[in-house]
This record gives sequence, structure tokens and C-alpha cells, in this order.
Amino acid sequence: MAMDGGPSGHISYELFADKFPKTAENFCALSTGEKGFGSQASCFHRIIPGFMCQGDDFTRHNGTGGKSISGEKFDETFILSHTSPGTLSTASAGSNTNDYQVFICTAKTEQLDGKHAVFGKVREDMNILGVIEYLQPKNGKDQQEYRRC
Repeated sequence: MAMDGGPSGHISYELFADKFPKTAENFCALSTGEKGFGSQASCFHRIIPGFMCQGDDFTRHNGTGGKSISGEKFDETFILSHTSPGTLSTASAGSNTNDYQVFICTAKTEQLDGKHAVFGKVREDMNILGVIEYLQPKNGKDQQEYRRC
């Protein structure tokens, strides 16, 4: 992670590949760029303190883009709940709309159950997300840039 161009730490994840193989494969391949494109330098484009940080729109960088490694949207089963901070989940607009954007919950968000597929969790360094939330302007403007590296 980098904040305003400077390094700020590293978030590591545990993926539930046994339950969500397509999503885990997609996340890993786009994180490494092994398909020739990916989210290595994408940013969090949506930060809602006390709720979540959403990112990985590496095509438009504003929440309207992103793509999967297959180029198609896909569906996963909603079998896990958003029960704690650190939940890693797909951002989707309904059934069969998962492509690549993801979000990390910074609180218990069970209201998202049945709408977004949980496919992993933060294993190390939720503290970085706490700093990002703390530094988020209260007016929602002049947002700092937080990038994956």
C-alpha cells in the first residue's frame, strides 16, 4: 500500500479458494498481473469510514470499471457472512455481476449478506485500513490517494 506516493505497509489476505475458486483465481491473477493486466497499482476509489474501503477498478479508477481475467462477469454463492472487520468481498450489482472490484469491510456489515460474496479476509494489517479511514476527509472531498503496490 502507498498513501500519496509513499509506502505505508502491506495488507495480506487469506482467500477461501476451496469455496470460491473463480473469485480467488481472479483476485490472485489480477493482483499479480500475470494475465498482462491487473490491479497492482489500483486505488481505493470509495472509502466509507466505519463501513468499508472499495477498490481495484484498474480500468477507469473511479468505480465504474474493472474486469475479470476471463473478460466475463460471473456468479458465486453467498454462503459466508460479513461478520467482522477484515472481510474481503466482491462488489457486485446483483446476480451474475461479479467482475473484479472488491471491498474490505472495516466493521461488521451483515446487511450485505446475500448481496456480495465473501471470499476471504485480511490476515495481516487491518491497521492500515484504520489509518486510511482516519485520514479520510469528513466532507468526502480532497481524498488522499491510497494505492496497492
